[in-house]
Formats: sequence, structure tokens, C-alpha cells
Amino acid sequence: MSGGHAHGHAHGVGGPATAGQRHRGRLVAALSITLTVMVAELVAAWWSGSLALLADAGHMLSDSAGLAIALVATWLAARPATDRWTFGWQRAEILAALTNGVILTVVGLGVIIEGVRRLREPEPVESGIMLVVGIVGLLANLVALRLLSGGREESLNVRGAYLEVLGDLLGSLAVIVAAVLIATTGWERADAVASLAIGVLIVPRALSLLRDVARVLLEGAPLDVEVAVVREHLERTRGVVAVHDLHAWTITSGVPALSAHVVVEDEEASAAGLCRLLDAFGACLEGHFDVEHSTIQVEPVSHHRAHPEGAGHR
Repeated sequence: MSGGHAHGHAHGVGGPATAGQRHRGRLVAALSITLTVMVAELVAAWWSGSLALLADAGHMLSDSAGLAIALVATWLAARPATDRWTFGWQRAEILAALTNGVILTVVGLGVIIEGVRRLREPEPVESGIMLVVGIVGLLANLVALRLLSGGREESLNVRGAYLEVLGDLLGSLAVIVAAVLIATTGWERADAVASLAIGVLIVPRALSLLRDVARVLLEGAPLDVEVAVVREHLERTRGVVAVHDLHAWTITSGVPALSAHVVVEDEEASAAGLCRLLDAFGACLEGHFDVEHSTIQVEPVSHHRAHPEGAGHR
């Protein structure tokens, strides 16, 4: 204890692999599948004249770029912390998710604009090629979706990839439906309608991903951590008088962090009392809220009353 204050630290950041790192193999497999289908769709779009296939290929191009960025980010996030980068490069995953969201938004809006133009000026389309490639894309996306489903609840990067592949799957369905309509009715505007459907699928998912990224970058409290409940739990610890300046944020996916200023009874300010309190705080935060990285500043109540400038902050 120094100057009436003690700082307790729960587990450090350099522990287990982050969620993105644990699911790196899933990202590699999904990237391989996406690149293969993208090339097939580009060739088929040129051959058949289908905007829907071109839109889906453009979507897959953005997905491939996003997956590649995500893989680089997981490698950067695995680098150890240093005196200059005290949290390491773990937030690189969030920056990759941000890039992903921006790319998705641009591609989605571009597809919608071109789809509207094609509605006014329909162009001839080879429906047979559309149908075959659409079915191949559907099957490939089902495989990729299955691969990514295991990590989407743990990592924003994997979740972004999952949402992209889900959009690709729905895009493949739209291509198949459009191809069948063109083949059976000759209504060539079905190709433009399918491309519009793909664009409408892309944009809301991109905005959802950007919203979650913004929450991390703006250091908002994690969705599964209720700050008021955390304060209540800490204040129920024996010897605690008050808790203020409580902050919770996310370093990267699956790595929440928390800091708090805790005022305690004077008799708890002994070495034994502080050790008991810090152990209790660490067990509470890790056991109830899955927060392994926390910093608790402990202050005797007499010192707090003599220096009340921090009082009242919630």
C-alpha cells in the first residue's frame, strides 16, 4: 500500500489465446472456400451477363478481403505485450472488423445502385449458367457457414465472417430463384431483383457489425456486463463502504476489462485485510462476470473523507 492506496490486479492480458486466435483455422478454411466460389462466379457472370452473379462475386470479394484482414489481425493480436504496447496488438482484431464493415457497406450500396439501373434497362442473361453456379455457391456456403458457426459467439471477426457467408448463402439462393424465373418465364428483370435482394441483405449486416465495433472502440460496457450489478456485488463484500469510478470496457472479443475505486473500512487497510479484499474482488468479477482483467484501487474510508474529490463519481 502506498499513500493510502492499494492496487489489485486480476489476471493479465497475456494469458490464453483470444477468441479470434482460437478460431484461426475456421477463418482459413472459409477463406479458401470463398475465394474458389468467387472466381467461379466472376467467370460465370462474364459468360452469362448476370448482374446477380456479379453482385454475389463482388460480395465474396469483400468477404475474402475481410477474412484475409481478420487472419492478419489474429496474428497481430497474438504478439506479446510490451512497455510501449501494454495490451499487445489485441485490438487489431477490432480494427479488422471495422474495415470489414466499411467494405461490406460500400459493396452493398454499389449493388443496390446497379440493380436499380438494371430494373430500368434489363439486359439478356444466360439462366442455365446462373443456375449451375448458384447451386455450387449455395453448397459451398453451407460448408463455410458450418465451419464458422462454432466461433461466432466468441469473436467479432469470426462473427463478421459468419454474417458475410450467411449473406453469400442467401445471395446464392437469390441467384437460383432468379435463374429459374428467367428460364421458365423469360422475365429478365429477375436478375436485377435478385441483385437488389443481395444488396439489401448486405447493408443491414454491415451496419450491425459497425455498431458492435463502435461499442468496443468507444469503450462502452460489454453487453453481458451490467455495471450497476457489478457495483452492487462489490459493495456487498465485507468491509466495503462504497464503490465509484467504475468502468468496464472490451479490449478485444472475449477480453473484457474493468477498473474501480473501492472505499473500505479503516480496519481492512492492513496487509491481511487488503489481500482478503482483493481475492474476494477477483473471485467475484471472474466468477460472476467472466472478467479476468481488472484493476481495483482500494482506499481507507478515513483517507477518502479527507480527500473527497473522487466522491460522487459513479
